[in-house]
Amino acid sequence: MTLGRVLIVDDEPQIRRFLKPALAAAGYEVLTAETGMEALRLLATAAPDVVVLDLGLPDMDGKDVLREARAFSRAPIIVLSARDREAEKILALDAGANDYVEKPFSIGELMARLRVAMRHAAGGGNAATVRCGLVVIDLDKRLVTRNGEPVRLTPKEYDLLAILARHAGRVVTHRQILRTVWGPAHQEDMQYLRVFVGQLRGKIEEDPSAPKLIQTEPGIGYRLIGEE
Repeated sequence: MTLGRVLIVDDEPQIRRFLKPALAAAGYEVLTAETGMEALRLLATAAPDVVVLDLGLPDMDGKDVLREARAFSRAPIIVLSARDREAEKILALDAGANDYVEKPFSIGELMARLRVAMRHAAGGGNAATVRCGLVVIDLDKRLVTRNGEPVRLTPKEYDLLAILARHAGRVVTHRQILRTVWGPAHQEDMQYLRVFVGQLRGKIEEDPSAPKLIQTEPGIGYRLIGEE
């Protein structure tokens, strides 16, 4: 029995040669595609459990593959992205990608992202209680505790923490957070968001100056580190 079926979409042969045996050795069934059209065909016919998608493909842009895939598939999609394409990552995440991994990347990081994506797809990402070290977030009761003691949050601070908790382990973009918590009119208010994140860290982090729970993804958004 395999851990799941992974579709790798990348036109670089060395990436495919590196990933296929590594993922197979870890227990995954691996499919590969070199083009966007081939990826969409396999996504429709082979029903992979998770997709690893490079944005730079020879026949179509990776974001277009993502948009077309989302018309018929809810399989988690992890974007592979070059470090200097920050805007591309934001657009891909806002378009429905579940996460991203920067090139160059380590196989350990990719494996961790795969586990998180598949856990969310299986329903684990909808857990009513999220644990992050000493912090426990009960989404049903709207209750946050740290080391067993209640944490007093303002309504907006709680809403901010809740959206991160519902996507624990995954990056949530600035715009996604601002649009959800404060509404579309505020989706460009980055400084506003930074202030609230600072306040929230001050209440849940052991050392707010060196946060371990709410991690910054520079230029992209934030990621709440929950327990595996």
